[in-house]
Amino acid sequence: MQNVRPPAVAGMFYPDSPPVLKSDLDQMMKDATSRGMRGSLMGIISPHAGYMYSGSTAARAYSLLEGKTYDAVIVVGPSHREYFFGISLCDGEAFRTPLGEVPIHADIRSELVNANANIVISEIGHRTEHSVEVQLPFLQRVLGKFSFVPVVMGDQKRELCEALAERLAGVARERKILLVASSDLSHYHPYETAVHLDQRIIRRVEEFDGEGLMELLEHEEAEACGGGPMVAVMMAAKKLGANRSEVLFYCNSGDITGEKDRVVGYFSAALLQVQ
Repeated sequence: MQNVRPPAVAGMFYPDSPPVLKSDLDQMMKDATSRGMRGSLMGIISPHAGYMYSGSTAARAYSLLEGKTYDAVIVVGPSHREYFFGISLCDGEAFRTPLGEVPIHADIRSELVNANANIVISEIGHRTEHSVEVQLPFLQRVLGKFSFVPVVMGDQKRELCEALAERLAGVARERKILLVASSDLSHYHPYETAVHLDQRIIRRVEEFDGEGLMELLEHEEAEACGGGPMVAVMMAAKKLGANRSEVLFYCNSGDITGEKDRVVGYFSAALLQVQ
């Protein structure tokens, strides 16, 4: 396959050895708390740090996908290394991870653009970005073969979140699409401060309040490395009929390493349509 985006953080954020990666994923999925979920799963929120820090949190969300199939997956993440105004859909044909290649769904990618000047097909934002990439091995583990659309937000202003939500809902109305928002929470605060800030975000997600989450972020009353992707995916899921959100797990890096002076927060959540 031509124009395949190679892994940028394999060997750093997660193992680059296929057998080791498979073993690690299997163990994280095995350890994930099994829970029965009422309703139809329409989207998830998953962290994007190195697996040693946030892999177990991500596994709580991905364990819900066991046995499910989708027409495609759309993964929305923030840009960490390139600033640009707008939203970039990777222009390649596939992403490669140590577990193989994941094809990009070109038709859905084209529909997402739909003449919106702020949503473009480009390599910008994707070349070395990890927020989308780290979700793929989990998806490969639970879904096997699937196609996806990688979406990176260079700016997370309200207008862009709302525009993206509208387009996501538009392409998903006639298809079975899984929406994935890739986000970490607060960065580099003392442990107790981080928990306080993170709980503000978590409450808005628990209330399934994308508008309230947007207001928190706009007023800088909380922070999330991926707040815009969360808002866009929550708003899109609501347009598609989702009416409930369930937070699955929360922790921060201090819980993993024991170093609590400067921590990073992680959580996962499920977006559901419950009759």
